[in-house]
Amino acid sequence: MGPDLQLVDAIRTVLADAGDAQRAVDQQRYMKSAMPYRGVSSPELTALLRPLLKAYDPGDRESWEATVRALWDGAEHREEWYAALAVARHRRAARWLDAGSLDLSRHLAVTGAWWDVVDVVAVHLVGAALRADRAAVAPVVRAWATDEHLWVRRTAVLCQVGAREDVDRDLLRVAVEANLADGSFWLRKAIGWALRDLARTDPAWVRAEVERLDARLSPLSRREATKHL
Repeated sequence: MGPDLQLVDAIRTVLADAGDAQRAVDQQRYMKSAMPYRGVSSPELTALLRPLLKAYDPGDRESWEATVRALWDGAEHREEWYAALAVARHRRAARWLDAGSLDLSRHLAVTGAWWDVVDVVAVHLVGAALRADRAAVAPVVRAWATDEHLWVRRTAVLCQVGAREDVDRDLLRVAVEANLADGSFWLRKAIGWALRDLARTDPAWVRAEVERLDARLSPLSRREATKHL
């Protein structure tokens, strides 16, 4: 099946109608975004999408993915990306967040290429897929840890944020070590965030890992990782 174009059109219409031109300028400047904004705040976006998504029933994986891609690939304003991510995370689509969703997630990370969308993909899409289908997804995440695209590597580092006791420590170690030499702020920050998050449930492991990595861990990553230790 193809995309739900009725939903796509409805989302674009409500976003256009709710826009605030001055806020849009401020949002675009703050986010350093090449894509313009409509000027819809995050709480407003949630409220606007709620009635549209309440009745949304994708029916099958193909229709769901096609709808996400239609919203995403055809976006002219950044809020349409945020709406596409809301469709991707829809409760009725949770059953499709498995290994079969990784091509979609990688597409979103590569084309989104900025923290506001990539981090949602990492934590809520790839993370959910990893928990649902670890045997199939973990090898892909390992490969992503050395991917040519920075934002795919960031996704590999961050995808277990929030997993708490379910964090695959070996997989996290692979993702972290693969990116220790990268001088990018976005990788160094991600490494620190991932370790800091795990420190909430396993501070001993994180403390030992910080000591083991020693000088290979950047000051930024170390500072973030040990913030609550």
